[in-house]
Amino acid sequence: MRRSRIPAFFVRSAENVPCPCCDGQLEVVGSRRRVWYKSSGDRVKLIIRRLRCEPCERIHHELPDLLVPYKRYDAESIEGAVSDPPRTDIAADESTLRRWKCWFLAWAVYAAGCLQSVATRFGLPVASPSVRPQSALQLLGRFVGDAAGWLSRVVRPIANSHLWVTDPFCLFVRAEVS
Repeated sequence: MRRSRIPAFFVRSAENVPCPCCDGQLEVVGSRRRVWYKSSGDRVKLIIRRLRCEPCERIHHELPDLLVPYKRYDAESIEGAVSDPPRTDIAADESTLRRWKCWFLAWAVYAAGCLQSVATRFGLPVASPSVRPQSALQLLGRFVGDAAGWLSRVVRPIANSHLWVTDPFCLFVRAEVS
């Protein structure tokens, strides 16, 4: 590994998690570097374990709860930017903040459907809204609440259920009825 001024932290879960696709046994097959930007602008290098499922042969990465898959900034930063009112102390470009807001508005509807699916699959009670949600945050709030850390509470069950969509353009596809 090359020497760097950025400190590196190894990520390793204390729990033995089964494969999210088939519940098979996961084995460590290597690691990869991942950069994490804090809301203060500090950059930290993480070493993420790569895990392979023996039965289905899929590769999974072990991410800590503070990260959102395929995002470089932590969940706290993204949560602060999309909340109402938005936080103004996040060290990110205006274009990045705008991209997060656009991503979140499209993704929140998909995420609510995923959370409803997970709740139904596991027989978990979900409070039905008495009125139609006025915002994307209210749509997700009935599943995870609105206390700090709500984005991490939304991301984890979706990622662990293998429902995470990697291509944001998949969310906008509409079928034409003739």
